[in-house]
Amino acid sequence: MSTAINDTLIRDVVNEVLKRLQVSVAGNGEAARVASPTSAEARGVSGVDGVFQTVDEAVAAAKVAQQRLQAATLKLRGEAIQCIRDIVIQQAEELAQYELDETGIGRLDHKIAKLTGVGRTIPGMEMITTEAVSGDYGLTVTEHAPYGVIGVITPVTHSIPTLACNAIMMIAAGNTLVVNAHPNGIKSAILATQRFSRAIKAKTGLENLICVLEKPTIESANQIFNHRDIRLLCVTGGPGVANAAMASPKKAIAAGPGNPPVVVDETADIEKAAKGIIEGAAFDNNVLCIGEKEVFVVAGVADRLMDALGRNGAFRLNADQINALTQVAIQKDEKSGHWLANKKFVGKDPDVLARAIGVSVPAGTQLLFGEVDVNSPWLPCEQMMPFLPITRCRDVDEAIALAVKFEHGFGHTAIIWSQNVSNMTRMGKAVNTTIFVKNGSCLAGLGGGGEGYPSYSIASPTGEGITSPLTFTRMRRCVMVENLRIL
Repeated sequence: MSTAINDTLIRDVVNEVLKRLQVSVAGNGEAARVASPTSAEARGVSGVDGVFQTVDEAVAAAKVAQQRLQAATLKLRGEAIQCIRDIVIQQAEELAQYELDETGIGRLDHKIAKLTGVGRTIPGMEMITTEAVSGDYGLTVTEHAPYGVIGVITPVTHSIPTLACNAIMMIAAGNTLVVNAHPNGIKSAILATQRFSRAIKAKTGLENLICVLEKPTIESANQIFNHRDIRLLCVTGGPGVANAAMASPKKAIAAGPGNPPVVVDETADIEKAAKGIIEGAAFDNNVLCIGEKEVFVVAGVADRLMDALGRNGAFRLNADQINALTQVAIQKDEKSGHWLANKKFVGKDPDVLARAIGVSVPAGTQLLFGEVDVNSPWLPCEQMMPFLPITRCRDVDEAIALAVKFEHGFGHTAIIWSQNVSNMTRMGKAVNTTIFVKNGSCLAGLGGGGEGYPSYSIASPTGEGITSPLTFTRMRRCVMVENLRIL
């Protein structure tokens, strides 16, 4: 593929994804109020506190910063990371409110939880280890070396958490970042970058470990994808931006879309399943890529499951109400033929969706749900809003088959509620997803009620899976050939 053709392809795909991902910043269509940051925060002065006007300026600064970071002690690197952790924990409420005001997406309590979780649970330098082997022929040391400058694309759904998560992991690995944030979350990305940068400089003297573009555009994304001094790409977003990254000549770590299905068989603990499904699907109003997006339940326990959902904070819509919601909340894209979420309702509270169709829901309602058939447009749509479609199946075989169909082969996330190990195994093999949760909410797949660590970049399209600091390293082998054994 020639450079010109490649540039055109990337430009077209990025243009398409940015157009689709433009999210209305208020549920009623009015512009949301964004609180002004203190002092000079979120005002672009190129090169000040990590904010840059052009890609070339940002990359040049990040390149120098990476050389300084690599030459610095590991102790200093750890101190820089700790600055990020301290800020997202100590300032979680303020940063979460700022992002919610800017984007209009999600729930404040859950945005706070995401930020504090990043500070406390994202792995860092403890993963960067050295392996050594000695023998008759000498000594071999294998190290995890940095790539250098990493080009990063962040989504509007988790602007600050994704930025902070990637920064912790990438800096732990010895890299620096040039960030093209989603335009509808750029003020949040700038605010966080400035605060991180000031704290890191005051503590360590290091500058420009994180470089964010003040005005992200299609052109700046394209420049990042092709810049000679950017060694690696990490892109978090939908199918368009993931495809654009993979079309770049550079190595790309692409965290693409998900449409996670849930299977509930006749052996499941129904009460536990209902609570877990609500916990996951309602979290941050279902904007998580791992969030439960559709449920396939064996007919023999379907009514029990829906009753249990209603008892535990979910509100059931009838067929007419579901049809009305379908008309306003999702739409068919004429070009692709795919069903897409109406931007106006992405990440909105359940009562916002309910009011749009003239329905009143009880205070504290966490989730809307309703029964649909296999032809419903809700099943293939990654809706990213708190309405959960539920389909009745004749048996677990049909439920698994439908789960595979509507996961679309993304290889992202799937969930099953069952006491039958054979059913769990068959579904796991059939969906072949990066995350497969058994008898837990989707959050368990990232350490929330399950073992393991979280990440905001889950690289299913390119195969790296749940990213860690090691994801952003190169394996480097150093060999000394002589008789160096001491045993």
